[in-house]
Amino acid sequence: MKSRLLLTVLLLFTSFAFAQNLDVTGTVFDASGLALPGVNVKVKNSSKSTTTDFDGSFKLTDVSKGTILVFSYIGFRTQEAAVSGTNLTVKLTDDAKSLEEVVVIGYGSQKKREVTGAVAVLDSKTIDILKPARIEQALQGTISGVNVTTQSGAPGAPLDIRIRGIATNGENKPTVIVDGYVGDLGILNPNDIESITVLKDAQAAIYGTIGANGIILVTTKMGKKNSKTRVSFNSYAGFQETSRKLPTLKATEYALLLNESYANGGRALPYPNVSGLGNGTNWQDEVFQMAPIINNDLTISGGSEKITYSISGSHLDQEGIVGGDKSGYLRNTARIALGADLSDKFKLKTNVIYTYFTRNTLNENGLGSVLFNALNVPATLKPYDENGNYSLVPSTTGLGTEIINPLAQIANTYNDYNYKKLNGNFGLDYKIFKGFTLSASIGFNTANSESKDFSKQISYGGKVFDVQRSSVTQKAVNDNDYSFDLFGTYNTKIAESHNITGTLGTTIYKQWGNGLSATGFDVPNNTWENADISLTKGISETLTNSSYVYDQRRLSYFGRLQYDYKGRYLLSAMLRRDASTRFGPGNRVGYFPSFTGGWVVSDESFFGEPKFINFLKFRASYGTLGNDQIPNYGYLGLLNGEATYVFNGTLGNGVAMGQVPNPDLKWEEAQKFDVGLDLKLFNDKVSIVADYFIDKRKDLLIPNIPVSGINGTGAPGASAPTLNAGTVKNSGFEFAIDYKEKLSDSFSLSVGYNVTFLKNEVTEVKNGTGFIEGGAFGVGQPAPSRMEVGKPIGYFYGYKTDGIFQNQAEIDAHPSQIALGANAAPGDIRYVDVNGDGVINSSDRTDIGKPIPDATMGFNLQLNYKALDFAIFTFASIGNDMARNYERTLSDANRLDYVLDRWTGEGTSTTTPRVTTGATANNVFSDYFIEDASYIRIQNIQIGYTLNPNVSQKAGITKLRLYAGVNNLYTFTKYKGFDPGASFGPGNRDNVSQSPIGAGIDYGFYPIPRTYLLGLNINF
Repeated sequence: MKSRLLLTVLLLFTSFAFAQNLDVTGTVFDASGLALPGVNVKVKNSSKSTTTDFDGSFKLTDVSKGTILVFSYIGFRTQEAAVSGTNLTVKLTDDAKSLEEVVVIGYGSQKKREVTGAVAVLDSKTIDILKPARIEQALQGTISGVNVTTQSGAPGAPLDIRIRGIATNGENKPTVIVDGYVGDLGILNPNDIESITVLKDAQAAIYGTIGANGIILVTTKMGKKNSKTRVSFNSYAGFQETSRKLPTLKATEYALLLNESYANGGRALPYPNVSGLGNGTNWQDEVFQMAPIINNDLTISGGSEKITYSISGSHLDQEGIVGGDKSGYLRNTARIALGADLSDKFKLKTNVIYTYFTRNTLNENGLGSVLFNALNVPATLKPYDENGNYSLVPSTTGLGTEIINPLAQIANTYNDYNYKKLNGNFGLDYKIFKGFTLSASIGFNTANSESKDFSKQISYGGKVFDVQRSSVTQKAVNDNDYSFDLFGTYNTKIAESHNITGTLGTTIYKQWGNGLSATGFDVPNNTWENADISLTKGISETLTNSSYVYDQRRLSYFGRLQYDYKGRYLLSAMLRRDASTRFGPGNRVGYFPSFTGGWVVSDESFFGEPKFINFLKFRASYGTLGNDQIPNYGYLGLLNGEATYVFNGTLGNGVAMGQVPNPDLKWEEAQKFDVGLDLKLFNDKVSIVADYFIDKRKDLLIPNIPVSGINGTGAPGASAPTLNAGTVKNSGFEFAIDYKEKLSDSFSLSVGYNVTFLKNEVTEVKNGTGFIEGGAFGVGQPAPSRMEVGKPIGYFYGYKTDGIFQNQAEIDAHPSQIALGANAAPGDIRYVDVNGDGVINSSDRTDIGKPIPDATMGFNLQLNYKALDFAIFTFASIGNDMARNYERTLSDANRLDYVLDRWTGEGTSTTTPRVTTGATANNVFSDYFIEDASYIRIQNIQIGYTLNPNVSQKAGITKLRLYAGVNNLYTFTKYKGFDPGASFGPGNRDNVSQSPIGAGIDYGFYPIPRTYLLGLNINF
């Protein structure tokens, strides 16, 4: 009987004990009430742990009441809380000794409060909200001093990143470092990125010759220690449409305009009867279309006490709003990242990424592009003739030889490009003794691409696009590089007040590759399906094959010494020595020193207890960086030019000198100066960062500087040399303010604003003439852009206008304009006699605008109310101009509807000239074609709903979020063209970079699409 009673008591106690075990859910916030993702939640003195998700939520199962949970997160004080129920809310406070997060600064990391350079960080949460197809888009408007412009809105088109302005006529893009090795930002899956750090000033000097244009450090996602396997699936689908259509003339309007133009020119009317023409064909409606976009990515991550892992894959499929799959883009990525503590001394980290993408392209920019034709083909023409074939645009004088049916152009465009890349790194840290760690890593990139272009035999009716003989061109390119970094880091503390960190290391970098191109003629059946060189049997008298190889190497040594006194006085000094094979033996080595300093004023005793101001730090930096982004072997004379000669009436092929060598080539040198402050107010709710900077770029590496003709630079394949021939100065001011507040238990907000003011000025041009020309406008006109002392690089150089001549008396009283091509008549543009010599000629050309903005800014707002979240991101560019060049200046080409307000008689217009088929000077490059391209763009709006975790967890889902969003919703601008944010200059001789001399000239830019998205985020 006693034994039964004892058993009953034990069972009661046991059941009572089990009844105390709980499933605990909770949310972790920061001091301002915003949820913190990635916080480590660990049961004290146990291996059981988890991490908070995107919304700061966590769940631990089978936890006994009274258990102590430990919450830890970088930049915040570790905090403990006892389990008293099934729900727990924890608020972490900033760690006074570790303000905010740790940021990477190149060959190491540093607490943000101790950073003395101009460094900005973009986190994965912002990237997730923006949902960019290419990660560069997420930098626009989110980081001050960074401007992103499009080369085209077509899927997969490159984007140009500029940090603190344009400083050189060569390669202006920053260097991207992915987990320690040189990588490519554009091909990464945005969901694989944990953070992006931008080094804008002399802090980047640790990278020496590749740091002049700024450094972008990308940290990819890793698993977290002591966390269960987490599966995250993100998917969105949507459709794209053009964000803008231009108001061209309808058929009746066009016919009436042409009648007036012909009458003014003394010619017979082309449309004696305009009745029945109606609206005609809207060619933009014909070429623009809705286009789908689909993205899926899956990530599996987790970790134990000593091993972390993250495995992911993604798929993006995007068609174009012009041409559909003829301008489509498909990208697949796969990634695996592993970290392992091999022992107490050895730590291993590896990250490997595979990317495969295909891209098809149309003629997107320049005279003769698809949109150029859609704007210029008359509305009176139909897309198809009576037989159902594409209609031909007449080859009359009034329509020229380059305007063709854009639908036929799309249908007869055939090309394919596929790209495969494997890149990654393997790193090992060895803790030799306390405070000293030796790090070694190998980074690599290996890429192979293949392309095929088919030119179909076709006639557009006597146009320049007619193809008399079908051909196919196939190319294969192999590019490789590797880097080996070996550096040691030593940390020590002296007398509890003096903190010293020293870094010393070396980098070996090698880049090599080859390319092959061949063309075959007479494609069987004149079809894309048979477009392969193996099937072509046609013979050409000219050379159709070409190839190249290259090999470039760099050996570097670097050192950095960091010192702080009680975290209050901060000093850092860096020195890097680079030796590059891109320069001749006499200029192969460069030295790049820099110094930074900071003072945390808020730590001073006289500052008192933090009240209104919680943190105040002043910063300053100065250093020298380099730029070697030029083609290889510029200091040598290579036989890589064309050489086709006529001997005895037959063609002979050989080789000739290419670019004229310059053995004196040396680095571009960037001298960067920055002073700034970091400020936190109102219990860290308000953060302010301000900087004033000067970036002076000396010895610009400028290609194709004209030299004496006796050197043969006009021969086929030859070119003028690359010279150190200029100096450019960028100066400006950056300001960013962020405000975070939790207004109630259900409602919180985050607001951010940043602005950058920039002044660009050329201070030296060493080429004998004092200026460098570039770009193109119209047909046969002088170069419209210049690089000249005292002006912004690439400013527009043309004639100033002064309204419209209203009568003959005004013409008689004005200097003659006949030197511009024709006598003026009432209704023509009146040009300004700039030099006052009594005649209007080429000497009166002057500064009429610039493509570089005076200021850029971003405004971002995020709101959270219970399970709802809302975000809006905007961007503005102020003070930049663009040249309107998408209208063909031919009498019979279609026009935009602003011409309806043209001059038709005295007093009718003072802005838009008359129309005529007669000779006029109205089409010379002038400020009539220059427009203010300032704009404000709503880049992204997104609203989401997160299902109650108590509901989703019943299905084994820790988080389920649904959202809808719109990218590129609307652009407010006075600019008449498709996209005021586009800027695409002529290509440099390296076939990679674009020159800023000639940028901002609009040939009919393919607009960035407006994209509507529906998506979901699921975590298991």
